[in-house]
Amino acid sequence: MTEHPENAEHPEHPEHAKGARYTDYSVGAPVADTRAPGGPIEERWNTRRFEAKLVNPANRRKHTVIVVGTGLAGGSAGATLAEQGYHVVQFCYQDSPRRAHSIAAQGGINAAKNYRNDGDSVHRLFYDTVKGGDFRARESNVHRLAEVSVQIIDQCVAQGVPFAREYGGLLDTRSFGGVQVQRTFYARGQTGQQLLLGAYQALSRQIAAGNVEMHARTEMLDLLVVDGRARGIVARDLITGKVSSYFADAVVLASGGYGNVFHLSTNAKNSNATAVWRAHRRGAYFANPCFTQIHPTCIPRSGDHQSKLTLMSESLRNDGRIWVPKQAGDSRSPDRIPEDERDYYLERLYPSFGNLVPRDIASRAAKNVCDEGRGVGPGGLGVYLDFADAIRRMGRQAVAEKYGNLFEMYQRITGEDPYQVPMRIYPAIHYTMGGLWVDYDLQTTVPGLFAIGEANFTDHGANRLGASALMQGLADGYFVLPTTLNDYLARNAGLAPVAEDHPEVAPVVRETSERLDRLLANDGDRSPDSFHREIGELLWEFCGMARDDAGLRKALARIPELREEFWRRIKVPGVGDELNQSLEKANRVVDYLELAELLCLDALHRTESCGGHFRTESQTPDGEAARDDDAFSYAAAWEFAGTGHAPVLHKEDLVFEYVHPTQRSYT
Repeated sequence: MTEHPENAEHPEHPEHAKGARYTDYSVGAPVADTRAPGGPIEERWNTRRFEAKLVNPANRRKHTVIVVGTGLAGGSAGATLAEQGYHVVQFCYQDSPRRAHSIAAQGGINAAKNYRNDGDSVHRLFYDTVKGGDFRARESNVHRLAEVSVQIIDQCVAQGVPFAREYGGLLDTRSFGGVQVQRTFYARGQTGQQLLLGAYQALSRQIAAGNVEMHARTEMLDLLVVDGRARGIVARDLITGKVSSYFADAVVLASGGYGNVFHLSTNAKNSNATAVWRAHRRGAYFANPCFTQIHPTCIPRSGDHQSKLTLMSESLRNDGRIWVPKQAGDSRSPDRIPEDERDYYLERLYPSFGNLVPRDIASRAAKNVCDEGRGVGPGGLGVYLDFADAIRRMGRQAVAEKYGNLFEMYQRITGEDPYQVPMRIYPAIHYTMGGLWVDYDLQTTVPGLFAIGEANFTDHGANRLGASALMQGLADGYFVLPTTLNDYLARNAGLAPVAEDHPEVAPVVRETSERLDRLLANDGDRSPDSFHREIGELLWEFCGMARDDAGLRKALARIPELREEFWRRIKVPGVGDELNQSLEKANRVVDYLELAELLCLDALHRTESCGGHFRTESQTPDGEAARDDDAFSYAAAWEFAGTGHAPVLHKEDLVFEYVHPTQRSYT
């Protein structure tokens, strides 16, 4: 695992692999998860916890751990590690940890509590998650997630998270896509906010106690690898512009996913991929980048002026019915279209699951009916989500109690009252199942570097089920990482201190500063946003809901040209020693221009369809995703080889002992 110098980005060397093609990747040695114990899958996590070495409580205060990110994964990890006695140095680019993007999650969090006595169990949650991910996830990790899910709810209730309750006082649950039980716990339409406030109060306690050193408005710009181990980060104070190095015995990345590479997504505008991508450049393998999730229930795009999209919770599909006119080109208002002229296409195509099919299937179905000319709204890029039946059945007050804040948000954005007219929805980029490759301990291929939550690739395969992101983030932060990080630190107790003048540190800090200086010095004529928008439109057209060989090759031919153009034409106003959001954006676009290339290459090499990755050449006669298990039952872990250089593919074979791959059916 090699450090790759920044000269690949210098405007004088925009493509330093002129003679080679990026698509000519090589296949390296297989990569394997050696941390998961053998034996029955139900016993593996307990076995791993027992086998893990411990750090004496009195010795924990001698260790420093860096945590990047303060969302559900990062906030819970920082609070828990500090509670154990470690000194935690934590970073977020927001002005407060409680403004992490986890706060935007709406619908709920899964747990196999079986309060409804409707047949749920740890094994069923495990099965549903593996099947929902189209059999492209690692069984051991998914089963552990299902086991830990029941502990998460107890932890959050103890913190005071105000989950919805039934009339008798028990916690209430509802259904989400891809399952036939009600296992999703929720706090009206603001579950992420309430869970994040629970983690934030635990983190705040440790900040006040002096166990967490919090650096808000500070963004990680590179990873420091010393003697082959992650020993710190380079970060920039977004207010003063100062670039500094920070050191620790281990580094934890909880920086979220890379969905904003598409420009228009449901992610917060500042959510970005720099932390994970810079770790990738320093030796951490990047797994399955083409596994991106497109959420079926988002407010449709309204014009070119838009900078982000808005999610409408999947929970709405519990009571809302999705339909389009049966006749193409029918422009009548929805109240004038009779019932027998409506196509409730999800209920027709998938009667067993109806409107609660998994997200990838619901998204492709919406695209198909719009491609047939039956879409609604401007440009025909929308379908109806109708609550008329629910209001008649339950009454307006009951609907408002369940979804009132979501209805209010929709009305404020669109000017339409969903109590009176159906919502209009359309799929949008929402989540990324790919991420840094990690083993069972959540450790990357760089020793001492851990990735948790959406920053890693482990649990969701090719498609994440709804309400499982919050589950994974809190499972990793509260329960998994504290055990596995303990083991790493216990086995590496004699790490020598690292100083700023270390020969493996100073060059990285210098490269970071020089990159920012080059961006500021370039006197071009295009803004960072214009390049970001062009990258996003390119990816959405050729690597969005449907992908094919010709389109992916077009994208792969255009991206290097766009990267070269970026360094010729970028214009960043202002200076570097103060708040400069244009500089922040431009630096993130530098990384997007490399990540987009790997995303398209991964999609090109995986000629099967699975989950959110749909190759038009690989589909069943009825238009569903057709996997190729013989050729692609593996996680694709990519090794960086330099900007513009073909990467190295390392395959982790996926073995299914408990949930045997079949053609997914939700009919």
